[in-house]
Amino acid sequence: MKLNSRRTLLIGLAFFSICAFWQMYDTVIPLILRDTFHIGDAASGWIMAADNILALFLLPLFGRLSDRTRTLMGRRMPYIAVGTAVAVALMLLLSGADAPGHFPVFIALLGLLLVAMGTYRSPAVALMPDVTPKPLRSKANAIINLMGALGGVYALAMIQLVVGVHADGRANYGPVFYAVAALMVVSVALLLWRVNENALRQQNADVDETAPGAREKLPPDMMRSLVLILCSVSLWYMGYNAVTTAYSKYFTRMWGDLSGAANCLMIATIGAVVSYVPVGILSSKIGRKKMILIGVAILAACFAISGTVKVFSPLLYVLFVVIGFAWAAINVNSYPMVVEISRAGDVGKYTGYYYTFSMAAQVLTPVLSGWLLEHVGYHTLFPYAAICVALAFVTMLLVRHGDNRPGAHSDVLEYYDVED
Repeated sequence: MKLNSRRTLLIGLAFFSICAFWQMYDTVIPLILRDTFHIGDAASGWIMAADNILALFLLPLFGRLSDRTRTLMGRRMPYIAVGTAVAVALMLLLSGADAPGHFPVFIALLGLLLVAMGTYRSPAVALMPDVTPKPLRSKANAIINLMGALGGVYALAMIQLVVGVHADGRANYGPVFYAVAALMVVSVALLLWRVNENALRQQNADVDETAPGAREKLPPDMMRSLVLILCSVSLWYMGYNAVTTAYSKYFTRMWGDLSGAANCLMIATIGAVVSYVPVGILSSKIGRKKMILIGVAILAACFAISGTVKVFSPLLYVLFVVIGFAWAAINVNSYPMVVEISRAGDVGKYTGYYYTFSMAAQVLTPVLSGWLLEHVGYHTLFPYAAICVALAFVTMLLVRHGDNRPGAHSDVLEYYDVED
């Protein structure tokens, strides 16, 4: 069994464009709120959290709706096409509302834009497992994650290269909005042109709605494994997101060297990016659960070690490279484990479950870890993260379903073949 890497790259174009948008959103919108509308940090934080709060409702809803959709374009493609078109139009209108005195219009457009993005994220992600055989989904997810990272890099590059200046001296982010919008349009147009969702779905028998087990209720043992996986997802996101949210404040308060330490998360991201494909290949050999447990154990250990560091040292760069590898080991395999348990025709619903638990963690953990930072002390950050991730190791250890099982008659070398 071989992974069609070229087709997987095409399928990943939707996620590529989505990640470019979110990187732009996370970087540019806080600056507009501060510099154009003079919004304080607290209010800005609530505005920036709106996407995660909306995602708790929108992602499972539209994942489930796409499961039930039947069109000539397929189940997921209509949502991807319409959602992208509406989001691009709203983005361009939003860039025009970046002007003093237009705050109500800006917020209204931003809210509509977040809803538009929420309508097609689950369908876009569910497209990969729909058309990829179950044993190959970790490798396919590795490629999808790599494309997502490249989308983020594109957005950051545009922010560096094309930001202009308004007549009043404010930064003009309009060219960035247009550059990301152009990427989204081209990516999704290429996806719609080159990928026939219905034809690919028919080729992948294990997601055909006529396959045995379609729409049956999960047995209790499989339901237990699903709940444990989803709890694990929440726990490791709580740990990791606590660090990524507060790292700059922690570094300046505890290590006092932001000039060096500010690069640590970038190095962790690079470590994850270079690990995605090797981790996907290794996971196909040793199994998803083992790979996740390795990643979780390493991540918890790295966070625990980071909490003991009293003075900034370049050795932290090495530690954060390892953190990047550990996060890749977890991230590449967790979503495929969830959809491995899904029944035929329910991939979108299970995709929604995955994002509900991961987004809920990202809404909750800044509040919990932030309270500890403020009322107990900054020294609590890494122990908090290490404990959350360690608890995820316990819950994952109890999981009995969702792993990939290479066929008994297949040559193991086939799992290294990612060519067409």
